[in-house]
Amino acid sequence: MNTASSAANQDSSILAALTLRRVMVAIVLAVSVAAALNPLFVTPFIVLLGRTLVIAMVLLVVFIAAGLWRQTWLPMWMVRVFAVALAAPVATFVVYLPAVGGDVSAVLAHEGRVSGFILIAGCSLVIGPLLALGAMYRERDLQVRSQLLQFALERSTLERQALDARLQLLHAQIEPHFLFNTLANVQALVESGSPQAPAVLKSLIAYLRAAMPRLNDEQATLGQEVHLVRAYLELMHMRMPDRLAFDVAVPQDLMALRFPAMALLTLVENAIRHGIDPSEQGGRIDVGAVREGSSVVRLWVADTGVGMDDKAVPGTGLSNLRARIKAFFGDAARFELQEQSPHGLRAELVLPLSTDTAFR
Repeated sequence: MNTASSAANQDSSILAALTLRRVMVAIVLAVSVAAALNPLFVTPFIVLLGRTLVIAMVLLVVFIAAGLWRQTWLPMWMVRVFAVALAAPVATFVVYLPAVGGDVSAVLAHEGRVSGFILIAGCSLVIGPLLALGAMYRERDLQVRSQLLQFALERSTLERQALDARLQLLHAQIEPHFLFNTLANVQALVESGSPQAPAVLKSLIAYLRAAMPRLNDEQATLGQEVHLVRAYLELMHMRMPDRLAFDVAVPQDLMALRFPAMALLTLVENAIRHGIDPSEQGGRIDVGAVREGSSVVRLWVADTGVGMDDKAVPGTGLSNLRARIKAFFGDAARFELQEQSPHGLRAELVLPLSTDTAFR
């Protein structure tokens, strides 16, 4: 049963290896040999062509079958060349037998048939092994290219996995940072005895219930981020209604852009904490976005707070933000900070679009 199954598998492998390209190459060589030898033969060209075609097909099958033979005592290239070299005279002799009714002596006794056998077999012995070597060289070249492509694919997969792991680490670092800062705002209200504390705490709980499940969403969009930003600003407005005004204006056609969760929210939180809160008059926060051409999106968070402190050291939020947008959008992504006149700060994200980050 195993022997029959093995033979069937080998037959199917041979048929699969008989590609159209190989068959066409064999036919072209058979026609060329027949045309070259035709002036030397009295046999009609169609008969000569039939013999060279049969020999070419036999040698092709022998070449493929030899490649399927699993052995370790000889190099594969040597086995295939020897197989073709041995098959060439045998196949040539066999194609002469139908003309004499299978009588071997009739072939050997006829001088013209012996001369024809020598000519055809000689051509087969020269062309067959050379063609086999060329085919094996091409096979090896294809295998090398295939391995290089496989290595490149594996490298790309590993780089992608490393990038995902890095993004997850950055997410893990920034989530508690955001949460503790928000809870600190509520704590300040409670400690000061503000009558708004219960309402703010209630809004915070509702906000966190909606926000926390999205923090690790790998398919998060700018639209989801804008929703969280608006909810956060509304929460902060409840905390300081007389000191904070805001506007969020992001075009609807940008909402489907893939966008790392909390990236824009980090800028808004930073504007509240370091711009509006320290200012006696408070201020205004404007969040916006625009598409520049077909390959760049610019987002910004501008505030009219106290502005940039020359002695300030970048905190965890902004440091992680730079790393996250580089990991998510590539090295072409930029994070820029610039002073506003007469006071305040404008933070911008300049993001290139690619097939991985394009609109869904």
